[in-house]
Amino acid sequence: MTNDAPNIPDFELIRAIGRGGFGQVWLARNRATGLLRAVKVISRSSVGAVDPAGREVVSITRLEAIRHRHHPNLLDIQHVGQTDDYVFFVTDLADNVSEQGGSFADDYVPATLEGRLRSGALSADECVECARQLLEGLASLHEAGMVHRDVKPANCLFVDGTLKLADFGLLTEADSHTSRIGTQAYMPPDGRMDARADVYAAGLVIYEMITGHCVERFPQLADRADDVGADAALSALLRVCLDACQRGLEDRFADASVMFAALERSIDGAAEPVWSLRRVSIAVACVLVAGVLVWGGMRVFDRAAVQVPAETSRVHVNFVSYPFGATVLLDGETVLDEEGQPATTPCTIEGLPACSHDVVFRYGDLPDLEMGAVDFGGQRQVVGAW
Repeated sequence: MTNDAPNIPDFELIRAIGRGGFGQVWLARNRATGLLRAVKVISRSSVGAVDPAGREVVSITRLEAIRHRHHPNLLDIQHVGQTDDYVFFVTDLADNVSEQGGSFADDYVPATLEGRLRSGALSADECVECARQLLEGLASLHEAGMVHRDVKPANCLFVDGTLKLADFGLLTEADSHTSRIGTQAYMPPDGRMDARADVYAAGLVIYEMITGHCVERFPQLADRADDVGADAALSALLRVCLDACQRGLEDRFADASVMFAALERSIDGAAEPVWSLRRVSIAVACVLVAGVLVWGGMRVFDRAAVQVPAETSRVHVNFVSYPFGATVLLDGETVLDEEGQPATTPCTIEGLPACSHDVVFRYGDLPDLEMGAVDFGGQRQVVGAW
């Protein structure tokens, strides 16, 4: 045991292997059986109004109350205990990803989705299987009236090769207060931490699996566009991901069960694409002329310069085309992304006036795909295919 390891009944804490919520996770050996387990330890000392141990106990009590809903894609909590200084609970140990040749205890590295993503995007088969397992575990919580509030790759562990959603420290009832607690990068823009927030976070996790990109790059595909566009399963997953990550609360799936059903329909209905993407590199400068951007001789849609009535709000809209990589034109003008490049599908364009616009997708030598007039006040996603 390390010198600074807490004293926990029946367990020898070998070394810290991670953090979860407000506590620290230890690799531990049961003194009676010699078996290795993971033990999460939370200090009972509070700072001001914060009571992390109490919060964890409440969350785990909620989980224990729905114990009959034990699910293979939720990490199993084997024991909950306390000392004068700590609250602790014991769980199964995640798989070991260490390739070292020493003892298990010395070289153990827990297998998480976060760790796996450090090597890049998952294969199509892995993406589909991991997405299914994540959503099935999350759906079990939602069906019991609970929300997780911290869905992210670090909280997806692999036990015997199966993905299990872990870290229930922020678990709460679906109709409880909607404070912005969780991991900022995976929170929806509205800040309401309910089942739809879990769906939003799950969509971002699937995006990371598909692309290998960090969550901040959503929804851009960049170097993964060709691979995603050429694979029916990845294309189907991307459609579900974009629907889950709608910025509007009511535009997302109601819960993980609905999202899982949409995933199954999308995968079952996926057809092999018969096209391939042709990437075009454009390196020209843009200048502002009389309130309208000009890009290499093309007129470019300037969101800020568009004159709209004062009562008209500005919204975020998703644009998806098949094949991917199509340029987006609004009202006859090319739209630029945040880096000053022509926006190409799939993409989210921010700050668009919530009124009617004529939408066109343009791709290579194909004829323009005219989507007609779309009212962004009521429709936040435009999907087209040649």
